[in-house]
Amino acid sequence: MPRRLRLVELDFAATAPVRLAFTAELAAPPGDVYRALAEDVESTPDWFAAVAVATPHEGGAGRTVRLRGGIGFRETIMAAEPGARYAYRIDETNAPGVTAMLEDWVLSPAAGAGTRVTWTMAVDGPAPCRLALRLARPGVRKSFRDAMRCLDRRLTPASRP
Repeated sequence: MPRRLRLVELDFAATAPVRLAFTAELAAPPGDVYRALAEDVESTPDWFAAVAVATPHEGGAGRTVRLRGGIGFRETIMAAEPGARYAYRIDETNAPGVTAMLEDWVLSPAAGAGTRVTWTMAVDGPAPCRLALRLARPGVRKSFRDAMRCLDRRLTPASRP
């Protein structure tokens, strides 16, 4: 059953008790990466294997996401800066233990026309939840890296082997 989480602001990405942050470099330009993250929400499952369904709602001011395995999120977009940043707060979830959550995608130019993507998952919850998230770091890192490779192949067909 979904439950409401504590509403947090953008600064939570830097102050959360648990912060999982990962970086990848893509050949695709920042504008293309931003469009895939923020505007083409429904195609997210095509490149992020952990995501089963993603749909925008409230005229693009929010999203509803369901992961493979059944965890779901109802989100509010907190920052939408084309080519630079996309962040959303999770307002409701059925994920056990989570009391507050925000995800922040920061895009910056990389070598050539590429993009450096930094994704921060900021979470709060009781001690067992925090421990579980810290232990999940390697799996979350792998999921992120695989997603970024897949997204880059999707956005830069010439880079495909």
